[in-house]
Amino acid sequence: MAEETKKVLFVNSEIFPYLPESEISLVGRQLPQGIQERKKEIRSFMPRFGCINERKNQLHEVIRLSGINIVIGDVDRPLVIKVASIPAARIQVYFIDNEDYFRRKAVYSDAEGRFFSDNDERAIFFAKGVLETVKKLRWAPDIIHCQGWITHLVPAYLKKVFRDDPIFSSSKVVLSLYDDTPSVAFPADFAAKAATGSIKPADLPIAQHPDGIKLAETAAKYSDGIILGSANLDPALVKYCKGLKVPVLPFKEGSFGNGSYIDDYNALYDKL
Repeated sequence: MAEETKKVLFVNSEIFPYLPESEISLVGRQLPQGIQERKKEIRSFMPRFGCINERKNQLHEVIRLSGINIVIGDVDRPLVIKVASIPAARIQVYFIDNEDYFRRKAVYSDAEGRFFSDNDERAIFFAKGVLETVKKLRWAPDIIHCQGWITHLVPAYLKKVFRDDPIFSSSKVVLSLYDDTPSVAFPADFAAKAATGSIKPADLPIAQHPDGIKLAETAAKYSDGIILGSANLDPALVKYCKGLKVPVLPFKEGSFGNGSYIDDYNALYDKL
């Protein structure tokens, strides 16, 4: 009997060419293709930021996946799912969209460089939106690989809220950490807004101090494997990750240039 194909879900903050070239967006573009070429089945998600040109990139709404309401606090907001293809890679990308959170033209800060005051809610909406959409797809991932700070609630929601759902019962979480960690504080009630179902504010390190480092620790706490994706990560964050009883892949200078990181990540997926 043939071995079942392993399924990998990529949850990205950035993917090139939808956002400009960066350390994260290039991995978001190249890694799924490389993993697909290594005979795994993949799905890829990112936010539908307002700066993404829908006509140029041929985004279209997936009606059968849209229509869920995501609750944050006492407010329900509609989830809209869009999809586009990267023909050269034979990859589809699913976009999480909402009029209130993702239609503004800037990504995380306004024209004056001010961090959006609702970035915490945008992260909550994105994390819940991805997992609810995967449920609706009825596609059970073996690995969920999170990249970029806006994905950092996904591991906690998976392990505390969605853990009993058959779609996610066997899923393992891989977390790539980059130096995109926000340097400004989130609103003081971030953890209270993020708490839902069986997850309480005390389960989230961001309850201690709602900043980017504590949000990254929240992601690491609920991950099964961690990848140090940048050379300039906060030393305290690296120490925290190495204190967890999970595999931690070190940053390897040059591996992104020659693409060897893809084999390293693929080996980690197979190990988990």
